[in-house]
Amino acid sequence: MQPTIAIAPRLTTLTLFGIKKGHLRWGLAQMGTSAPKLATVPGLLFYKLLGSGHGRGFSIKPNFYRYGLLCTWENEAAAENFFCSSGLMQEYQQHTFESWTCYLQTLQSHGQWDKKEPFTPAESLNYSSGPIAVLTRASINLQALPNFWRFVPQSSKALDDAQGLLCSIGLGELPLVRQATFSIWESAEAMKNYAYRNPRHQEVIKRTRSENWYSEELFARFIPLKTVGTWNGTDPVRSYVAG
Repeated sequence: MQPTIAIAPRLTTLTLFGIKKGHLRWGLAQMGTSAPKLATVPGLLFYKLLGSGHGRGFSIKPNFYRYGLLCTWENEAAAENFFCSSGLMQEYQQHTFESWTCYLQTLQSHGQWDKKEPFTPAESLNYSSGPIAVLTRASINLQALPNFWRFVPQSSKALDDAQGLLCSIGLGELPLVRQATFSIWESAEAMKNYAYRNPRHQEVIKRTRSENWYSEELFARFIPLKTVGTWNGTDPVRSYVAG
C-alpha cells in the first residue's frame, strides 16, 4: 500500500556542494560571504551554511571540498525560483563540480536551533512506509568537548555497517562545537534498529543526558520528496524517491 502524503506548503531542502580543486579558498569564504545574500532571498524562512567532515557522521577532520546549505522555505515555488534563477546559485555552479539537493517534508521535530524551531511538521500526514531522513544537531558545552569527541566518533563509525542506511554525512556550523548529522534510511524500522539497538549509539545517548553534553539540540525526521543532482558522482536515494 502506497503511503498517503498531505503536502504541506512549507518544505526544507538540503543541498551538498562539491567544490572544484583549486577553489578551496572560495568554498571556505562562502561560510561568511553567502549569508548576507541568503538573508534577502524571497520566501526563505531559515537557512544554515554548513561545513562537512570526513566519514558518515560527526567528525573531527574537516572536508574542505564539501559544503552544505540547509533551508526552510515558505513553499516549493520559492525554493525552485532560488535554485533555478538566483545569482548565488549561478555563482556556486561556477565553483563546484557537482551538487545534490534533497527536498524534504517534516514528519516530526523537537528542540531548537539558535532558539528557533525551523521545521514545521505537516498536518494530517500518514506515512507508514518508505525512506526516512533524519537530522540531528547540537551545540556542545565547552566543558563536555573532551568526552564528546572521545565517544561520538565511535558511534559515527558504527554507521559504516548500519543496515538500511542509504547515505549520511556529518555537517557543522563551527568546528568541534556546533555539529549536525544528516542521514537517509530505507525505512523507519532500519533507522530505529540503529538508534535503539546499536550499543555504541546507546552509550552516546546515555552520556549525552548524564554528562549534560549539549547546551542546545534538535532532532527532526523528514520524508524525502525528491532529489536533484549527484553526491559523490551518484544519487544515493534516486531509486527510493521521485526525481
